[in-house]
Amino acid sequence: MKRRLPERRVLVAHPSADLYGSDRVLLESVQGLVSAGARVSVTMPAPGPLVAELEARGAQIIMCKTVVLRKSLLSPRALLRLLPAAIAASVRSGSLLLKLRPGSVYVNTLTLPLWTVLPRLMGCKVVVHVHEAEQSARPLVKRALAAPLLFASAILINSRFSEAVLLAAQPRLNGRITVVDNAVPGPGEPPPSRSDVSDCVRLLYVGRLAHRKGVDVAVAAVEVLSARGVQAQLDIVGAVYPGNEAYEAELRGSIQAAGLQDQVHLHGFHRDVRPFLARTDIALVPSRLDEPFGNTAVEALLSGRPVIVSDTSGLREAAGGYEGVHFVPPSDPKALADAAEKIRANWCQWIARSAADAVVAAAKHSPELYQRRIAAHLLPAVQHLVEEKR
Repeated sequence: MKRRLPERRVLVAHPSADLYGSDRVLLESVQGLVSAGARVSVTMPAPGPLVAELEARGAQIIMCKTVVLRKSLLSPRALLRLLPAAIAASVRSGSLLLKLRPGSVYVNTLTLPLWTVLPRLMGCKVVVHVHEAEQSARPLVKRALAAPLLFASAILINSRFSEAVLLAAQPRLNGRITVVDNAVPGPGEPPPSRSDVSDCVRLLYVGRLAHRKGVDVAVAAVEVLSARGVQAQLDIVGAVYPGNEAYEAELRGSIQAAGLQDQVHLHGFHRDVRPFLARTDIALVPSRLDEPFGNTAVEALLSGRPVIVSDTSGLREAAGGYEGVHFVPPSDPKALADAAEKIRANWCQWIARSAADAVVAAAKHSPELYQRRIAAHLLPAVQHLVEEKR
């Protein structure tokens, strides 16, 4: 029986077990490592829907409670309270590293400082994949979040916007960062668009329910359209994160107050959003604040749907250069409604553009290419595979 080389054992650290943007990208990273012959173990603090998906790809799951840095924790008083938890987490992490003895550690966020620093001190190669871009955070917070990356062997990042934010916080990281376009699986053959939307235009929001994501802006845009006599339906697919339940209650209240119960539908979280994309006419990405990238915009492009996107941050990078994308100012429901009307009025032209966009997006965000690139960063022995297949 062929013995696995030590450097082919990879430990992956991830902060949650959800199935949103960076969680879904992690699935492709793990698939790339497994396909390249690595023995992959994934550690996370608590169980969730991501676990079954990772196991289906051949990964071993290990629950190991650790410190996950949030902006709210980055104050002297909060960090002092974290000290006992950090010490206990270091002991657990160190024991796991001694047991597994991985050749490489892949940290899928900058919010897991112990998994960046501790393995490096123990002699492991550490690759950190950054999916965050907190441009609006205080300078001290940004520097604190980025400081552990000084220990990393290599840093991968999902956009040039995120890279610029990171370098502004820690200029010493210059020259150590590689931008890797996110893998975004598509539906294969994009589902056909409706030939006519004059009766009612179907809109779709996919993602977290949060103020920063601008879900309420999308609801307000439907209210604007209704006032203009334009029939519109909005499907909202996603859930709040724990502790933010008040936002969902507020969202439902605003829908009720505006009399939009028959037009706006909250579907909760769904693992597979492709059926919703197949039924929709126009996808909305109405984020108020900075986004490091825009996976949901790319998902819509891959499905051959026009997309209305906030003109900000990494969303410009994710959706820029496509013909079927309409950018609007953030937090502006009137502009969102105007864009929907414009697309509706020139529907045949927009769906033709979107069909062409689907082909371009599929090549740019190919999961297979992404998987090979990730494997090459963690497993130098497969570097030649990436170079040969580019």
